[in-house]
Amino acid sequence: MARLVRATGPGDAARCGWLTGTAVRWADVDALTALERGGPDGGNGGDPLGLEGLLAPIDAPEVWAAGVTYERSRQARVEETEVADVYSLVYEADRPELFLKDAGGRRTVGPGAAIGVRSDGHWSVPEPELALVLGRGRAILGATIGNDVTARDIEGTNPLYLPQAKVFAGACAIGPAILPRDEWPASFAIHCRIRDPDGSIVWEDETSTARMRRSFDELVEWLLRENPVPPGSILLTGTGLVPPDGVALRPGQSVEVEIPPIGRLVNPVEAAADLLAKERSTTDG
Repeated sequence: MARLVRATGPGDAARCGWLTGTAVRWADVDALTALERGGPDGGNGGDPLGLEGLLAPIDAPEVWAAGVTYERSRQARVEETEVADVYSLVYEADRPELFLKDAGGRRTVGPGAAIGVRSDGHWSVPEPELALVLGRGRAILGATIGNDVTARDIEGTNPLYLPQAKVFAGACAIGPAILPRDEWPASFAIHCRIRDPDGSIVWEDETSTARMRRSFDELVEWLLRENPVPPGSILLTGTGLVPPDGVALRPGQSVEVEIPPIGRLVNPVEAAADLLAKERSTTDG
């Protein structure tokens, strides 16, 4: 089974290749083209790869997300919101909740990079999700792991605050690899845990995409309806795992999301304000 990965190559340029076990066969094309070709193309073949050096598996021009696609998500958002019935209504409706999470990769990180938490909220959580990689037309080329970091208290105050709850520095992580669609199992098991700086587990749980109310193709059809989403974009398909009320992310912790056979996505947690300051320093410098 081969998975598509990206890593830093000679001259600090990103390159992609097909990973089998711990060896990667490098391709001479970008990730989108490699996925469209459908598998290893020969590449340079057989190089050992340290998983700690991986980048986000595709440089996605846009990242979209679907909400309330699992009963657990509907339940959690009904409990947190001060506006009654809105999430129950969207869970039962034909039209799904869809929103733009990121564009241009400004808020999306890969394996090992820090995700952010807002300083103006006190209840931020990871939302582990299966993420679809979209090609040309309506093609679903593959799947990766996504983490839709969310300030639940901000969204719960008023659903109109959704963009502020969902869109900020380090608000999304994807990786570590892309599994082509023809390699998919019937359903994906999703595991998530939060660890304190000493490595102890603060919270962990698991679910399966078999519990989704909507199909992947249905979500993609709605997303692309009269909407010019560019090829190579990502669609997060919703979360079925929501930490309980007493669990909130804080700087120094880490989040692990595992979806066999895609891999495991691990990200440390930092303050979003600090991530933004680092980005500005790099840009200004």
